[in-house]
Amino acid sequence: MNALSKGISKVEIALRWDPSPTGEPSTDLDLVAAPYLADAPYGEPAYVVHFDSRSPDGTITLNRDSQDGKGFGYDEVMTLELDRLDERYGRVLVGVVIQQLQAPRTFSGVGNPGLRIREGYDVLAEDDFGGVPGATAAIVGEFAREGSGPWEFRPGVQGFDGDPAAFARDMGASRRA
Repeated sequence: MNALSKGISKVEIALRWDPSPTGEPSTDLDLVAAPYLADAPYGEPAYVVHFDSRSPDGTITLNRDSQDGKGFGYDEVMTLELDRLDERYGRVLVGVVIQQLQAPRTFSGVGNPGLRIREGYDVLAEDDFGGVPGATAAIVGEFAREGSGPWEFRPGVQGFDGDPAAFARDMGASRRA
């Protein structure tokens, strides 16, 4: 980024998938966002935003939540207003979790999954989870900044195998490759 760049300000993360075939348990994917304090960017998240929640300051919101993928286009959408996020936060991880309540499932068992991360009309990343077929959850993007500097996006999908509660707790435990 050059000195005139304001960095990334407001991002939309969108997730889509096809409904389960008739007679099979429904498939429920969830977007998850976890901000980390600048002085503890690889420990426990300051808080976690997921279904039925939003950030305390309203900067991270889940605009659309689907429990079965029966929408048109993107079924689940989350907005991150990074330009409004307090300076005490230096890192935000975004992930996708496959709920395991109906039936055990990995990304290889999800019909036509897709992810899009964009700022305005600019697409920052797209993925189909083909690189993590055996995972039950995945980190799909990282936003980071130094001090009060501009937010930068670090793309990449990193798989995780475990229950959703463990993913939310452990997703930021180490530096991403």
